[in-house]
Amino acid sequence: MANTTSAKKATRKIARRTAVGRDRRGRVRSFVRKVEEALAAGDKEQAVAALKVAEPEIMRAASKGVLHKNTASRKVARLTARVQVLNA
Repeated sequence: MANTTSAKKATRKIARRTAVGRDRRGRVRSFVRKVEEALAAGDKEQAVAALKVAEPEIMRAASKGVLHKNTASRKVARLTARVQVLNA
């Protein structure tokens, strides 16, 4: 357990940041799941709409440090490719 005042404060800060990161990561997963479900259902319009909402959310998570920039780009690229296949 933390002994010093500064270590106790650091522990509190880490706990707050962890909670925020967990919420943001869960939010990204929810948006990605909506795209996945639309793809599984074969619904073009819903997949495109879900992707349009999910992309900025994924990139926002990258800018906040929840995801690495390249990871976010890869996720968006793969989802976009799958939606394009559905549209073809």
